[in-house]
Amino acid sequence: MSDTYRVAVVTGATSGIGKSTVSALRQRDLTVYAVGRNESLLAELADGCGAVPVRADVRDTAVIAEALKDVEVDILVNNAGILSTRATFHEIEPSEIDAMIDINLKAPMHLTRVFLPGMVARKRGHLIYVGSSGGRAAYPNMAVYGPSKAGLSLFCDDLRCDLLGTSVRVSEIVPGRVETSLYRTSIPDGQAKAMLYDGYRSIQPENIARIINDVIDLPVFVDVARVEVFPTDQASGGGTMVKHVTA
Repeated sequence: MSDTYRVAVVTGATSGIGKSTVSALRQRDLTVYAVGRNESLLAELADGCGAVPVRADVRDTAVIAEALKDVEVDILVNNAGILSTRATFHEIEPSEIDAMIDINLKAPMHLTRVFLPGMVARKRGHLIYVGSSGGRAAYPNMAVYGPSKAGLSLFCDDLRCDLLGTSVRVSEIVPGRVETSLYRTSIPDGQAKAMLYDGYRSIQPENIARIINDVIDLPVFVDVARVEVFPTDQASGGGTMVKHVTA
């Protein structure tokens, strides 16, 4: 049963979905290693819920591997991700291509490679990836972010093939619009809240954390391969989003 899980690692742990997931997993009485770059926010998280801070850029796989080299990790939540620009592809800075692919796709793959051999050897583990509706359907100004998340989605499918018979589960959580800081760099001058969230019933990070918790909670012979979750007011593929001023 999934209650044999004892240790979890969560990336992108200092805000949004990652922070809420750390809290939810701590409530399960798991030891949770919270990976993030902001030392002060990691300290707040440690003080608030007892998570173990790991200060590292998610791309620094060797740093994370060294910090956890003696830890038997049961759950890996690959949550860290960026949408660093919403420019059209012919206007995007080449460095932004590398950044989004490195963080959204390559880092989860490398971290999986670090922790998966131990899971397979123990026949116990759950790999969880926070994808995006942008990886399942086309949206304007997402010609790098979308493919990076689409690659992550196919990686999950391929992993399940490789892991048959190991008891290691692979789950992809695919949210639509969630009220987080993801857009803080891609929409300038602090306009993200006004443009995307004001008067709009967005999914909250704790809603996604609850789904992650529920997916983990199922018996180990049940693998929730993919969960797509949208605000009631959003449709996949760039459908009309209607603002509501009342609940």
